[in-house]
Amino acid sequence: MRNLHPTMAGARPISASIVRYPGIPTLPGDTERYRCKGGGSLVVRVEPGDHVAVTDSEGGQVCEISFLGENGRFQSEGLGAAFTNAAEGLKGILSSDAESAIRTRTALQRRGADLASAGTVRIFGQASSPGSKVEFAIALEGLLIVAAPGEAMSPQTQDTATPIEIRIRRSRVIRDYLSALPEPVADPIEDIRIRAATASAYFVRAGEFIQIIDVYGRQCTDFQAFAARKVDKGLDLALDSTVTRTLLGRSYPTPGLPSKAFDRDFEPLVEIVQDTVGRHDAFATACNSRYYDDMGYPGHANCTDNFNAALAPYGIAGRKGWEALNYFYNTNIDHNNQLYLDEPWSRPGDYVLMRALTDLVCVSSSCPDDIDAANGWDPTDIHVRTFSGKEKFSRAVAYRMTPDSDAELTRETAFHPRLSALTRDYTEYRGYWLPNRFAAEGPVEEYWACRERAAVIDLSPLRKFEVTGPDAEELLQYCLTRDVRKLSTGQVVYSAMCYENGGMIDDGTLFRLGDKNFRWIGGDDYSGIWLREQAEKKGFKAWVRSSTDQMHNIAVQGPKSRDILREIIWTAPRQPTIGELEWFRFSVGRIGGFEGAPVVVSRTGYTGELGYEIFCHPKDALTVFDAVWESGQPHGLKPMGLEALDMVRIEAGLIFAHHEFTDQTDPFEAGIGFTVPLKSKQDDFIGREALIRRKENPRHLLVGLDVQANEAVGHGDCVHIGRAQVGVVTSATRSPILGKTIALARIDVTHATVGTAVEIGKLDGQQKRLPAIIVPLSHYDPQKTRPRS
Repeated sequence: MRNLHPTMAGARPISASIVRYPGIPTLPGDTERYRCKGGGSLVVRVEPGDHVAVTDSEGGQVCEISFLGENGRFQSEGLGAAFTNAAEGLKGILSSDAESAIRTRTALQRRGADLASAGTVRIFGQASSPGSKVEFAIALEGLLIVAAPGEAMSPQTQDTATPIEIRIRRSRVIRDYLSALPEPVADPIEDIRIRAATASAYFVRAGEFIQIIDVYGRQCTDFQAFAARKVDKGLDLALDSTVTRTLLGRSYPTPGLPSKAFDRDFEPLVEIVQDTVGRHDAFATACNSRYYDDMGYPGHANCTDNFNAALAPYGIAGRKGWEALNYFYNTNIDHNNQLYLDEPWSRPGDYVLMRALTDLVCVSSSCPDDIDAANGWDPTDIHVRTFSGKEKFSRAVAYRMTPDSDAELTRETAFHPRLSALTRDYTEYRGYWLPNRFAAEGPVEEYWACRERAAVIDLSPLRKFEVTGPDAEELLQYCLTRDVRKLSTGQVVYSAMCYENGGMIDDGTLFRLGDKNFRWIGGDDYSGIWLREQAEKKGFKAWVRSSTDQMHNIAVQGPKSRDILREIIWTAPRQPTIGELEWFRFSVGRIGGFEGAPVVVSRTGYTGELGYEIFCHPKDALTVFDAVWESGQPHGLKPMGLEALDMVRIEAGLIFAHHEFTDQTDPFEAGIGFTVPLKSKQDDFIGREALIRRKENPRHLLVGLDVQANEAVGHGDCVHIGRAQVGVVTSATRSPILGKTIALARIDVTHATVGTAVEIGKLDGQQKRLPAIIVPLSHYDPQKTRPRS
């Protein structure tokens, strides 16, 4: 008989678990990575022997490098090479009020540097290929200064400014706490190190800021606060997460409108200003002795006992368990009503920044939990800094282009000064603040303005990429599903971009600016990275350079949009006028006349109406907006937020990323099969073979639903025939013009015939059903007669 006992059949090997953390820097311990944004600068402290590698990430970008010695003088010897120019690009950057310019100027002023005497070494330039690299060794102690200069890009040209990457391999690796602690964002009032498994209490005055920093990453911290005047009266009415959830309608406060945390008296105590993680918990109390006792660890340190000890000097009575804002905790309630936890999402240096709304007694912990994944199995230190109320901090969350990218705080678009005067209801969208709705009208009136008159919408977060070079057409023909060779100069085409398996990366519009010049406008940063990767893989001589920061845009949509724009857009004789501009074409023009602000105007949109998009450099944004606004008033022009935009795009059957498509959805399933001309496009393209198979054997189709109930339907609601689920709602809205609830849904192809009766499941999907009928995808103007008009 066969013996399966491991000692007889051969020992089973023992191995460590293999875990990959894309969010944790994968560089060697002695190497640091920095990113200098296009048009920006940075300074880094360096020492003799440090090895520096400077990379032109996207190609075609000039870089200036300088060195400031400890004596406050610019010294080329620090770089081991003579300065080649008088730092014209660096000086131009530092003359602006950009965030990086302010930081660099402050660093130079602190050391008494005379910028007039600056010199730089200039590397790279227009002909440099993506990934071009220059390496050198630092010879002196001081500051390395890097700048990525560039002029303001005109929307009809493609001379954008793109990032420079800097990697420094240190000659001396310092691993102490202070070297891991991020530089202060301003001069601190207090610097408090909360060592692992401890807690500290501190006092903060009204208006001051509190920054809670996860120094090493994946470490939880509980935060609690009390109004100091109530503590003086013997009242310990702590910040209450249940009250906060009730008043905000969400799990925990975030930057923006739902930003305050309240005590049991419903008094707001703190306001969240910045948050670089966005993943926290307020479901359970801070850890307490009973948790560890029941797990078999009696006497284990815990946050509740640590809180009690830290708060005792303030006369605040101890508790068996403290409610708190549990920062960086990855705890939630699953669909089975079970509380679960996992490792935190926070990375080294991540933080939450709050503003005190009254004088506060605060307490913060470094959670001691080392018996599960709550702190990544390794409790570390938390750091607290407080800052004067006179400091200026913008409301922001963090956006990362890819899991390995550095975090960038939410920015305002160039049109924000005008739109923010009309609303305070903003939401974060891909790294920018965009209006949800406007105070004077509201989404329904904004909707009717678009359908009957005209509306102006800020769409600046759309990602723009300049694709140029001898092989630009070859690259795009290979990466996009559309036949790019058929595109004429001045023409725009809507296309999908797919992986090899046919799943979608992005959808977007491609502008042809010349024989070898294109502009891709999509929704995802990764589409540009993907294009760059394919160019390198195929050996194409083509540049793919980001230009989102160089070109912001508004859409003017509605029946009166042509009348509004033809009054303000001047075009040269060789360019079509607004009246002559056809659907999916663009024209290069100026605002008002020959000397006006340059713009590119395309006859495109996301509303199902006649409409246009206007692209300009951020420096000209207010000029463009003011001209549109003034011309639009006699025509009833209104501003339009994201809520109303969602209503019109769903009516028109227009798709949205992470709703109608993901990387598991092909263009046919996403309802845009027309973007994949498998018969007429002769050239190969990424995903072609997979798309042929998927078209022949479809699994799902995107359809419209007429809902025969006046109740709300939402993204993710299940669609049933009988007991079986046959699909899912991807988007839904109440249509004002149709007077009913409508939806878009992904349905099993077996049941996707127009006229099929289905039911939308609510509650558990079985106990409550809303009847619906499958209809064509576009509920409103399916023949697109209005945008074509």
